[in-house]
Amino acid sequence: MVEDRREKILLKAIELYMIEGYANVSITDLQAALNMGRGTLYYYFKDKEELFQEAVSMYLIQPKQRALNRVKDTDAIPEMIEAMLYYINQLQEIYKQVENKNINISNVVTVMYTAYSRFPELHKKARKLYEHELSLWVQAIKNSMRAGAIRGDVPIETTALMFLHIKDGWDPGRTSVPINFDIFPQQYNYLYELIKKQNS
Repeated sequence: MVEDRREKILLKAIELYMIEGYANVSITDLQAALNMGRGTLYYYFKDKEELFQEAVSMYLIQPKQRALNRVKDTDAIPEMIEAMLYYINQLQEIYKQVENKNINISNVVTVMYTAYSRFPELHKKARKLYEHELSLWVQAIKNSMRAGAIRGDVPIETTALMFLHIKDGWDPGRTSVPINFDIFPQQYNYLYELIKKQNS
């Protein structure tokens, strides 16, 4: 019950931050949206800053961490794609739980920019995940090349960055376009098909 209430607060908080922006959401706003007493909110979180950091960590950082933890050094591109789709599916499940479906790419980017500019520890965690993912893509490409699954002339670092930035539709983001989760499997698989070794 305790965790359920805490998660309910965090989910509503990340939703409001994405719609209104961190600076425009007060504890009073969150209290009203949740129909919850002020004392209850302060029981779980000491202040607005702690609430914001935990919401960003839970919904924007931890899903990627869980996905990357599934990848082994011996994995090739298909396993890496599977892990990234697991990450995307986690984000989709979060999106399904929020009440306001008007969240778009720029909303997500704004929250992330605010988090990383105001809270260096969050930025450090996110940067570490970015670098870890890049290294895993590089390793997966090398493993695929050694196995003869992809062409030997594929530029490893460039291709790794191309795979990594497929998710720019969600995490670093572009413009105020609606979130479309369906494009990610298509884009991963299309890029993989482009570099596969063709049977003669």
